[in-house]
Amino acid sequence: MLLVIDIGNTNTSLGMFNGETLAAHWRLTTARARTIDEWGVHARNLFALADLDFRSIGAVAIASVVPPLNFTLKRMAEVYFGLTPLFVDHTLDTGVPILYQPPSDVGADRIVDAVAAIHKYGAPCIVVDFGTATTCDAINSRGEYLGGVITPGITISSDALFERAAKLPRVEIKRPQKVIGSTTVEAMQSGLYHGYVGLVDGILRKMINELDGSARVIATGGLAPLIATGSEFIETVDETLTLEGLRLVYERVASPKSKVQSPKSSA
Repeated sequence: MLLVIDIGNTNTSLGMFNGETLAAHWRLTTARARTIDEWGVHARNLFALADLDFRSIGAVAIASVVPPLNFTLKRMAEVYFGLTPLFVDHTLDTGVPILYQPPSDVGADRIVDAVAAIHKYGAPCIVVDFGTATTCDAINSRGEYLGGVITPGITISSDALFERAAKLPRVEIKRPQKVIGSTTVEAMQSGLYHGYVGLVDGILRKMINELDGSARVIATGGLAPLIATGSEFIETVDETLTLEGLRLVYERVASPKSKVQSPKSSA
């Protein structure tokens, strides 16, 4: 079995693959102060709750955008599973050429998202990842990673309203029943939701035009299901896209004779 770990600034996702099947997956808070032992105990407890034997893990693959945690997770894998993890970065042969400059600036999560999106949905495509930041990544019809857009996530926007405006409360991020809010909370929820949908769709419209007017749009990340309900362009929500990408990259790197499928055209 393969353990995959996606370390984001806010959340860390873990998944267990039995072959190509995702047997279980979890989402934790990314706690930078968490020790090697705490990570190991958390992981083993999760496996036990899912009735999975940690001793069946044969490999670990990690995508991290939090460099201070890399050593901790590396040592956790070595101590608790007796394995040296594969860390995904721009130097690996993922099968997706990176045209972004410099390639080292592309986060590991964006790389594996692109790999999984091409494999599952074809190219050209755009991946919208709703994390701490919201990223929109463009892959052309040749399966090349072009680059994209980085914008503050909706939670950051919500927190900024609460922290910088003395009379505004912290609110739940949700889709309101109507655009015109009749209370302060409703007005804020409307602004956050509809404002963010407008931001995302405005960006996607221009990106699709730059990709010659044709590209599938796939969304992932914690708030993807919420924003997708109001989006004109998001076709598919795939909440485990990043984990799937980690599996595909690991299989390509670990078994060079079993390459990830070449990009298929969605046209």
